[in-house]
Amino acid sequence: MELSRRNKLLTGLCVTAAILVGRLFYVQIINDRYKLDSSNNSMLYDVIYPTRGIIYDRNGHILAGNKVAYDILVTPREVTEFDTLALASALDVSPDFIREKMQGYRKRKSRIGYQSVVMMKMLPPERYMKFAELQYKFPGFKGQVRSMREYPFNAGGNLLGYVSEVDEDYMEKHPGEYKPRDYAGKTGLEAAREKDLRGEKGYHILLRNSHNQVQDVYKNGEMDKDAVPGKNIVTTIDAQLQQYGQMLMQNKVGSLVAIEPSTGEILTMVSSPGIDVDVLSNIGEHYTQIVSDPYKPMFNRAVQASYPPGSVFKLINGLIGLEEGVLQPSYTYPCVNGYPYGNGHKLGCHGHRSPLDFEDAVMMSCNGYFCYVFKNILENKKYQNTSEAFDRWREYVTSFGLGEKLGSDFPFELGGNVPTSKYYNKIYGKNGWRFSTVISLSIGQGELGITPLQIANICAILANRGYYYTPHLVKDSEGIEIDSKYHERNYTKVDTNHFKKVINGMWLAVNAPPGTGNTAGAAAVPGLDLCGKTGTAQNPRGADNSVFICFAPRDNPRIAVAAYVENAGFGATWACPIASLLVEKYLTGEIREERKAVESRIMEAYLMSRVKKD
Repeated sequence: MELSRRNKLLTGLCVTAAILVGRLFYVQIINDRYKLDSSNNSMLYDVIYPTRGIIYDRNGHILAGNKVAYDILVTPREVTEFDTLALASALDVSPDFIREKMQGYRKRKSRIGYQSVVMMKMLPPERYMKFAELQYKFPGFKGQVRSMREYPFNAGGNLLGYVSEVDEDYMEKHPGEYKPRDYAGKTGLEAAREKDLRGEKGYHILLRNSHNQVQDVYKNGEMDKDAVPGKNIVTTIDAQLQQYGQMLMQNKVGSLVAIEPSTGEILTMVSSPGIDVDVLSNIGEHYTQIVSDPYKPMFNRAVQASYPPGSVFKLINGLIGLEEGVLQPSYTYPCVNGYPYGNGHKLGCHGHRSPLDFEDAVMMSCNGYFCYVFKNILENKKYQNTSEAFDRWREYVTSFGLGEKLGSDFPFELGGNVPTSKYYNKIYGKNGWRFSTVISLSIGQGELGITPLQIANICAILANRGYYYTPHLVKDSEGIEIDSKYHERNYTKVDTNHFKKVINGMWLAVNAPPGTGNTAGAAAVPGLDLCGKTGTAQNPRGADNSVFICFAPRDNPRIAVAAYVENAGFGATWACPIASLLVEKYLTGEIREERKAVESRIMEAYLMSRVKKD
């Protein structure tokens, strides 16, 4: 009995020992996972950085490509005595630069250990080759290949965004994804599509001896890993149109946005003043200058600036009036230099014939007419009070994509503001306000805040007769599938049958014969059948803002545009020709000879310092 128990115990011990030996054999001989761990001191992982994905425009032109550059690395513990003057000459820097760097490394030597640190970043190949010829003289110094961005088109600096080295804060926000010396997209499309564009790092595994000197490659490179290039992105942008739009907006503050109505694809997104693409590849060198610029070129006005839309908003109020049944196209209202209301106040208007019907009111941009329309909406008898009518009005307005983010694929998009009845109740008390309190909303002023992208989207909705596709900048392409929401129609709460009545007025605003009171005749281009609406938005910080929306052609529209120019005055004077020139360029490829003078006037205009004079 005792012998049997002892045999069982010995058998168990032998089995356990065999399992342990087998496991050790597997771990040490067969499985390289523990050997290859990056913390293994006998191995050095020489990182291979992937090339970043290329960004193309809709026609196959490269917006952001790559070129080779080099970092100069130094491993302080491997540095021996060297000729400082010779190294400085090879790297084309001052000897003091080398001395200061090495002095700093010596102070941190115990912490750095045998790590390699970056001494110089992004050297061009011709500069690196000068160093490479003499590298053998400088133990501890070496080059590391990287790719850096290059931009064949000066188109869309704010749109593309920049790539820069990650810092501690960025790494904390993306745990485990980045290490020191890694680069990432920080703004624009580079940030929005970072996961697709960045690729995957590779490495060479090198063996070090007991003195931490590199001796050989591990297993003849069998365990090395190739870098995986980033995915290429095809954008919706038309590079040549983007470039032309930037030329039209130079020396002006504002935005110019163009959308293809049938898809929601953004053809052009200009924020002015913007960042020239020449500074993007080395943003650090120019960063201080950029952030100190009072015009804030890093600020993308197209998606981040919230403006009063001005008279273009009259079209939405008109559509709501038609849908609510408080307006018919045949209704006429008087306007003698404006709309009088409460205790001798008047909301002013430019001089024109009176009374007007709906189409003429759109054509002439009559303030008085749309005050009557908005009054009828808020005093509609089917609602118990102004607050209830206002809440219904707001439902219509937000169905046009206003008051919240549109949901585009561009980062840091803002949603603007459409006021609520609760907001006015808080200020004036419940039921303590009425139409005359919020009369400025009749003409797109007051508490309304809308981004230029949203204004362009309003134009796309009008072009489509009542619906829109969420505006977006990236197209489906090989390896890239965009969200299905960008292929879905979003309908407003206004019946599509009402839109043709607004479009008739927009067509007349551009194409009616001279002397009829049309406000956008400057946008007319024979054969384009362009429809448009001017706007002049009050600006408490300077002269009025100039606004214009248009689409063309009238049937089966191919482009919808919004131009918004700060401190520029009347919509017909500046925004109108800017938008129409962009449409003409897109649809015909050139500007007619008789419009060359208009083009020159726009491109030569300097509107950066215009202010409202008292």
